[in-house]
Amino acid sequence: MARLDGWRLNGDGAELAIEKTYVLVDFAATMAFVNAVAFIAQTHDHHPELRLSGCQCGVRWRTHDVGGITRLDLDLAARVDAVLTALTA
Repeated sequence: MARLDGWRLNGDGAELAIEKTYVLVDFAATMAFVNAVAFIAQTHDHHPELRLSGCQCGVRWRTHDVGGITRLDLDLAARVDAVLTALTA
């Protein structure tokens, strides 16, 4: 988790997850970000919980099958961070 800037643990037991809220410049940028996250999720057949509100998107990763966080959750969180870097570059 140390390399995942801004991600935090939330929940406990089987509901333990990592989550982060991204703030984007406008709704169009938020939707582009959401679509990029959706592509990553679909490619890896591992889908996060997403919360949208105007220029914000909350992303929450956990692995339902194991009831917690796996290496895949951490790897996909890092990929999502990379997407934001690419979109804002």
